[in-house]
Amino acid sequence: MKAKLILDDGTVFCGKSFGYDAAVRGEVVFNTAMTGYVESLTDPSYAGQLMTLTYPLVGNYGVPPYSNSENGLANYMESDRIYASAIIVSDYSEKYCHWNAVESLSEWLKREKVPGITGIDTRALTKVLREHGVMMGKIVVEGVSEEVVDENYGDINFVERVSCTEIIRYNEGADKKVVLVDCGVKNNIIRSLITRGVEVIRVPWDYDFNTLDFDALFLANGPGDPDKCITTVNNIKKFLQNPDVKPCMGICMGNQLLSKAAGATIYKLKYGHRSHNQPVQMVGTQRCFITSQNHGYAVNTDTLDNNWEPYFINMNDGSNEGIRHKHNPWFSAQFHPEACGGPVDTTFLFDEFVKILNKS
Repeated sequence: MKAKLILDDGTVFCGKSFGYDAAVRGEVVFNTAMTGYVESLTDPSYAGQLMTLTYPLVGNYGVPPYSNSENGLANYMESDRIYASAIIVSDYSEKYCHWNAVESLSEWLKREKVPGITGIDTRALTKVLREHGVMMGKIVVEGVSEEVVDENYGDINFVERVSCTEIIRYNEGADKKVVLVDCGVKNNIIRSLITRGVEVIRVPWDYDFNTLDFDALFLANGPGDPDKCITTVNNIKKFLQNPDVKPCMGICMGNQLLSKAAGATIYKLKYGHRSHNQPVQMVGTQRCFITSQNHGYAVNTDTLDNNWEPYFINMNDGSNEGIRHKHNPWFSAQFHPEACGGPVDTTFLFDEFVKILNKS
């Protein structure tokens, strides 16, 4: 059926529905990755967003089966369901071919009740978003009610919506225990930790993990505005002030929350970093890495406490891509070392974290 994407500035893009036929409203963002739509759709960091893929051909390799490994994590996806509110593409491939595919992207979207629109000039849409910045938008389908739940997007705490609600343990019995604060964690972060031989204690975003017995702290990724996570930041502050120093690593929103606990401020990027090709430089070296990213906020490095310093910077716009403490074993990355999908240039950060943990 015919469908439209209507931006808040009045711009209208016409196309056809290939997902679930329903109206939906959210923040319109763009991702320049060439592959990885399964991983991106199931990344909780996309909660509340209408995800535009700039690569023109989407759906040609279908969707893998939803199956869990013995540790309870999905084998081929980054969470238990689709979290993006909708997907916007230029050319949807109705036919798919892949050794591991069991259904089409369209079938998956319909089963999970997620709208999709194709036939959109995604390059023109991306130019609008780059010039104006990310904005709210609405997808409407011909013959279907245009009513959507009227929520003030800026007031929603998306982290609260996607975080686990109880403690979950993985690889129990390992020598070292890592508390992982779930702000919307991707499965491959957990996989990357348990394959390195540690026990992961996954706790809700607002849980006071300082009451637990653990050897290191891990701050996960998540959606929305980090300023909504005041409780999490206060818990991190207590951790940093503890005289019993333990290692800490953060990824994506984890970088922002650690930075806030260190006294820094956060600002919203004009259109964010969402791609598999973001170059970052390790500060103080000539080392540059190609990274996978998905975030709309950044740390103001100039507001960091004197005991902290930038760890990585973005080579495109100079924004912060990670911080580290000058003396204690605390560091973070704004990008995704676990990628999935994307390049694996920076997986060594997990090795560094576990090496520090085993020495502690």
